Amino acid sequence: MKCIKTPAFLNKRLGFFSLLVVLLWLKTIFAYLVDFHLGIESGIQYFILFINPIATTLLLLGIALYIRRPRVAYITMMVIYFLLTLLVFSNVTYYREFTDFITINTILGAGKVASGLGESAIRLFRPYDVIYWIDFIILTVLLIAKKIKLDPRPIRARMAFAISTLAVMIFSGNLFMAEADRPELLTRTFSRDYLVKYLGLNAFMVYDGVQTYQTNQVRAEASPNDMKEVENYVKEHYAAPNDDLFGLAKGKNVIYIHLESFQQFLIDYKLTDENGLQLEVTPFINSLYHSNSTFSFDNFFHQVKAGKTSDAETLMENSLFGLNQGSLFTQLGGKNTFQAAPDILSQTQGYTSAVFHGNAGTFWNRNETYKNLGYDYFFDSSYYDVNDDNSFQYGLHDKPFFQQSVQYLERLQQPFYSKFIAVSNHYPYSKFTNDEAGFPLANTNDETINGYFATANYLDTAVQEFFNYLKESGLYDNSVIVLYGDHYGVSNSRNKNLAELVGKTSSTWTNYDNAQMQRVPYMIHIPGQTQGGINHTYGGQVDALPTLLHLLGVDTKNYIQLGQDLFSKDHEQLVSFRDGDFVTPKYTYYGGTIYSNETGEAITEPTEEVQNEIDSLKEKVDKQLAVSDQINNGDLLRFYTNSGLDPIDTSDYDYKNGLEKLKEAEKSLGDKSTSVFSEHKGQSTVDLYKTQTYQELHGTTTSSSE
Repeated sequence: MKCIKTPAFLNKRLGFFSLLVVLLWLKTIFAYLVDFHLGIESGIQYFILFINPIATTLLLLGIALYIRRPRVAYITMMVIYFLLTLLVFSNVTYYREFTDFITINTILGAGKVASGLGESAIRLFRPYDVIYWIDFIILTVLLIAKKIKLDPRPIRARMAFAISTLAVMIFSGNLFMAEADRPELLTRTFSRDYLVKYLGLNAFMVYDGVQTYQTNQVRAEASPNDMKEVENYVKEHYAAPNDDLFGLAKGKNVIYIHLESFQQFLIDYKLTDENGLQLEVTPFINSLYHSNSTFSFDNFFHQVKAGKTSDAETLMENSLFGLNQGSLFTQLGGKNTFQAAPDILSQTQGYTSAVFHGNAGTFWNRNETYKNLGYDYFFDSSYYDVNDDNSFQYGLHDKPFFQQSVQYLERLQQPFYSKFIAVSNHYPYSKFTNDEAGFPLANTNDETINGYFATANYLDTAVQEFFNYLKESGLYDNSVIVLYGDHYGVSNSRNKNLAELVGKTSSTWTNYDNAQMQRVPYMIHIPGQTQGGINHTYGGQVDALPTLLHLLGVDTKNYIQLGQDLFSKDHEQLVSFRDGDFVTPKYTYYGGTIYSNETGEAITEPTEEVQNEIDSLKEKVDKQLAVSDQINNGDLLRFYTNSGLDPIDTSDYDYKNGLEKLKEAEKSLGDKSTSVFSEHKGQSTVDLYKTQTYQELHGTTTSSSE
């Protein structure tokens, strides 16, 4: 130890501080690139990734620079350095097990996490983990041995303040670039991966702490008495089921197909190519829409806000709205109590449930929220063969997604409730450059709109291939297949560029047109039924759950649901948008303006009668949204005991090794197993799935099963 000579700069307080900053930056970058999978897609994202640890490291370690006494200053620096290293390393080990980052709630429930890891915890460590701690050990030894001397000279307050100011400036620049590359990063909170990628671990922890505090404050103030008002509201707005349709699909499998960014105007739409030839964009979905076996709705509206797809899932499966700001899934999904479709069907009808999604399970916090919704299985991107050729920034493309999903679907015990989240028809609707290229692009000045029709056509073919498999495997006849659009594909800011393609003009386009463009498909396909057709009832995503449950023979009277059965004679045709706007068969209220649906014109000087009618409707909309917020923000369903449902224990759910668990279930059930695999006498149905590229379908090449 005596022969060890340390560089002179380490004997200066500012030099030692600088070394700690650099070492912590290096360890954080190492974790980003080696242990975390953050999905870096561009040079600017790499740049942001490399600078995001700097600001908070300077700011936090810089606290010690304000301390004048040398011993206390150095101890403070080392304690902060230890804690920041511990934060990085804890996230590394946690991520290896859960593919997610530690939150404040994770820390508060550390005992549950530790028990969940059990004996497997030791397997989370890697030989190279020494990198995270060796520097701290060496520096501690050198300080104790006085090889690094404590600088008695304090840092001038002006210098300390300058370093803190620099940290704030760097963070501000970091945040500006992050928002430029990923707009609404903090307001929509897509994923914890995104927050860490753009802002860093330290900033993420602060953000999560603020969110957790705000949520817990509202939750703590809620009481069982608050539930009484909610119960009264739900009782008053309950719509009894249609006797002719109640139980029509009792006992059948449920297969939800999520049509990403799919708007109603795509139904029956024909795009004119450069040769003047009209091409049907979604021919297969159109055929389902017009089938007598399908209950289709042409006045069905999405009701999402910033949570987009996750809001749609909240609405469709809980009959509750998302939040006015941010995503319910990310802010409340991991802790709230729900009465969701998979749990209701599991406890009342014995259904197995599963979600299939070719993107990261942490996106929209699905890996945590689905447990509280009662989903038995969640097959995320870790269960799929995802590579650069078959995927894009939002996950696995639809054709390989559906094809690869059947290896898990065939093992589910029937009856099952399943959801397939397709993603290829997602903004920015980039054109295909492989054998899927071929469907023409639209001809506008907006490249986003131009590609929208080609990706919708690709989705249509993928859905058709999946239907073909369902028929070949024997699942089709015993299933209810629900197709729905989650939200708009073309935003209001782009609608004028779309106007000419939908028979309008940009010069006369108004908010009335914007409101009508919020229609999305909702189709309930029941093979063998002939009572279907196109229903003109006005409704929204909040109405989907009671509608489906009544078809399955489950009365919703005792559940807390804000929607109404679309088939009920008591259904009130009032569609609330999350921002307080609304639409009815007679009026559209959008952006503060009243429009007549009969003429599409603004009612600039409404009569007293019309104004009173609008005011009454607005009051109902505001009340519905307020009740939803009251339920969600206060987590009021934890107080509700009249549903007959047992509370969910999330520790019972683990989405790892899903296929092995399905096989174990088949084995334990033996001859009583109801999976498709068992029905086929232990023969897989995977080879029954046939898929073709666009070029194969429209060219001369032959089909493949890949």
